[in-house]
Amino acid sequence: MTREIAEDRPRTRIPEEIWVLVSAAFIIAVGFGLIAPILPQFARSFGVSMAAAGLVVSVFAASRLVFAPVSGRLVDRIGSRRVYLTGLVTVAVATGLIAFAREYWQLVALRAVGGIGSTMFTVSAMGLIVRISPPEIRGRSSSVYATAFLTGSIVGPVIGAALSVLGMRTPFLIYGAALFLAAFIVWWKLSAVAVYGYDHDNTAPPMQFGEAIRDSAYRSALIGGFANGWANLGVRIALLPLFAAAAFHTGGAVAGIALAAFAVGNASALQIAGRLADRIGRKPLILAGLVVNGIFTAAIGLTSQPWTLLAVSVGAGVGAGLFLPSQQATLADIIGNHRSGGKVLANFQMAQDFGAIAGPVIVGALADALGYRAAFAACGAVSLLAASAWFFGRETFDGKRTVAPVSTP
Repeated sequence: MTREIAEDRPRTRIPEEIWVLVSAAFIIAVGFGLIAPILPQFARSFGVSMAAAGLVVSVFAASRLVFAPVSGRLVDRIGSRRVYLTGLVTVAVATGLIAFAREYWQLVALRAVGGIGSTMFTVSAMGLIVRISPPEIRGRSSSVYATAFLTGSIVGPVIGAALSVLGMRTPFLIYGAALFLAAFIVWWKLSAVAVYGYDHDNTAPPMQFGEAIRDSAYRSALIGGFANGWANLGVRIALLPLFAAAAFHTGGAVAGIALAAFAVGNASALQIAGRLADRIGRKPLILAGLVVNGIFTAAIGLTSQPWTLLAVSVGAGVGAGLFLPSQQATLADIIGNHRSGGKVLANFQMAQDFGAIAGPVIVGALADALGYRAAFAACGAVSLLAASAWFFGRETFDGKRTVAPVSTP
């Protein structure tokens, strides 16, 4: 890289619209952090098995999976801003109502409705970041957005542990209120005119899934997204609290701190990874992150002391922090700033959600049959298999510019 390129990069500022999304992401994550440690245990309070408790996490991802293509079409039809706000309000209402659930099926149904709203604001936010971010800072923009989620995930479980005396229902009301606050901030600060301009700034026809799937980078990103959904969005949330409750006397508090420890490791790696991805390329960070995440996730089942669980949780978080911004930047490289790619992004989201659906149910069944060691070992193996797939994926950014595919086999 020439000196001129290195000097030019710091002058490129992250656009204001992304900072609005970052602020909302932080609030959303704090609220989610309140309920993540208690959700499986709340499900178990209805007298169901561990696999059924995992279903409460999986059904959220399942509804996201089913509704993702519709969300992509809604973005094209009514605009990113409206879809984002509608999604946030939907999750807010559904989550608040969970506090009043009296039957297990009501909990499952409300989580399914929340999943629909979640995919609406996730797909629209991801599309906006792809369109708004300048190519030379895509890694940094993605890492800032992800850091907001992770910082909120650090704060949320800690607050949740402090509020545990209020019972398992109150946090759902607090999370619902936090989502309404995030929706207000986006409505107030994210200019409708600016978003309309980004949505309609097309100098090329929309990228179709058939075009993207011929790119080895996109195929690898789908597998990486599946592994992230499986290990970090599904199993970690569904099974780690149950493991902590079974292994330690103060399981609820340990689970909350362990989830926060994952977020600490994740946040510590995100900023470094985002900047490195804009200098040395995306692929090295993705490979390293998947391997580190897989090894430390597998080690969770081997822990016998709270401090060892916290240590491996930090390590797993560092691994996730290394590959997440690079994978997001890869998607932006593939699509580019001047064409829409709603279907491409929706299918990536579906791969991630499919992992989050399958992971808790399959790994929960493994835990029932073979114990937690085998369950977490299988979970780590999925991340290592994704790293193997990425070994054959192409690099999309050489530290100076987006790299087009050499061929589309």
